[in-house]
Amino acid sequence: MGKILLYALILDLLIGDPRWLPHPVVMMGKVIRFGETRIRRSMQSPMALKSAGLLLTIIVVTASYVFFLAVISLAYAYHATVGLLLSIFIMSQALSVNSLYQHAMAVFRPLTSGDLLLARTKLSMIVGRDTQGLDEAQIVRGVVETVAENTVDGIISPLFYGLIGGPALAMAYKAVNTLDSMVGYKNEKYLHLGWASARLDDIVNYVPARLAALLFLSIAPFTQGGFRKVWQTLRRDARKHISPNSGLPEAAVAGALEVQLGGPNSYHGVPECRALIGRPDHPLEKKHIRATLVLMFMVAVEMVVLAVFFSR
Repeated sequence: MGKILLYALILDLLIGDPRWLPHPVVMMGKVIRFGETRIRRSMQSPMALKSAGLLLTIIVVTASYVFFLAVISLAYAYHATVGLLLSIFIMSQALSVNSLYQHAMAVFRPLTSGDLLLARTKLSMIVGRDTQGLDEAQIVRGVVETVAENTVDGIISPLFYGLIGGPALAMAYKAVNTLDSMVGYKNEKYLHLGWASARLDDIVNYVPARLAALLFLSIAPFTQGGFRKVWQTLRRDARKHISPNSGLPEAAVAGALEVQLGGPNSYHGVPECRALIGRPDHPLEKKHIRATLVLMFMVAVEMVVLAVFFSR
């Protein structure tokens, strides 16, 4: 399985998500949206929405696993090489290294030319916060936080579940992650319908997030903050995050870059102040986007190397 993960990472780096091919996550999203629409037509009470949300979560995650397992099994039954190649391709579609890089650089490039309006527009495509009126440092913070958090969601977690259960389990994880991103909000609209998705996402990311923290620590000596800053920031600030998992990669990156993340955001016009993570030893600048991407690549490669080693 380790070699499948290795080749999947290489394939993701080379081609990413081909636009001409429907992405599995897009298909999952359509199923989730269809399910939500049907649920809301007939259910209104909190208990009914919670029950329906739990059922929706079970159906989408189970169906994703069964579908991809069946497709891969049929491919192997036809020919071992076909099965292997399909496994590598499906696994690559569960990874987001290329996508994260492209989206982050889409914000970085206009920043280098001073086009804050375009940078805000590009940032709005990868974050849920309001981006109007953000200055350069706030835009950079949005990118750094997103790349850090998605290093777990889009790289470490899929690789972790791919290692223990193959591409089908990695896709089941992506189903959980997609459910959380679509209905797992803790607002009035999704508080009841999305509770099961949000809880399951916290559970399935628990181990990968802590594994990611260890991976960041292992490369910390090669960062500006060094091992001491990364370790201190993880211990002091990771638990301050509203998510039981996202604070770990954000704290690790903040310590490595010697910057401060968190602070005020606005979501649909509603102000929200997140806990401060890290110390502002250096102001956030454009260069920190590239530095965060380098950390992301290093952790991804390290995870794959470990997967190859442990699957020997």
